[in-house]
Amino acid sequence: MKRILYIMSIFLMTASLSTLTSCREENKDVGDKIEDAIDDTGDAIEEGAEDVEDGIEDAVDDN
Repeated sequence: MKRILYIMSIFLMTASLSTLTSCREENKDVGDKIEDAIDDTGDAIEEGAEDVEDGIEDAVDDN
């Protein structure tokens, strides 16, 4: 079960990093780009934590 959680966490981090480094150019200043990156990373961390919490609850319920 831990292996699945680790894989999901790595996948989520990779997906969030790929969205931050997209090829699309936008006309934003550096401050806006940094703020958006921080918001996206925070959202990805929250989603990952929720996935891990759900996995742990499922594992506890199974035992």
